Amino acid sequence: GMSMCVLGMATEFQKYNIAVNALWPRTVIHTAAVEMLSGIDKAKSYSRKPDIMADAAYSIITKPFDHYNGQFLIDDEVLEQEGIIDFNQYLSDPANNGNLMMDFFLEEYPHDGFNQGKEVAKRQAQQKI
Repeated sequence: GMSMCVLGMATEFQKYNIAVNALWPRTVIHTAAVEMLSGIDKAKSYSRKPDIMADAAYSIITKPFDHYNGQFLIDDEVLEQEGIIDFNQYLSDPANNGNLMMDFFLEEYPHDGFNQGKEVAKRQAQQKI
């Protein structure tokens, strides 16, 4: 459902310089819904703070519309492109680093959206030279 909407709207709105993308978390995000399903302590131990999604979304929407369009992006991959490599600040429980639950809907690395974003950035930088 959502994937087809992203692709369709990205194409449809491109002529208006409007980008449409999907942003997925790599890991479970600590939210009230996760707490309700698994309990407060357990949810906190294996998740990241919602801040990681906010920072990734901010990074995406502050780029020119053609930097990302019709992409399926992962939060930490977007932030890696911004130079952020230490994700400990996003841990809900810093004592559980390395024990995060991966999102159910994602496959393991590599993810294509990250590489496509890097290629777009590289082409844009070369055009400015």
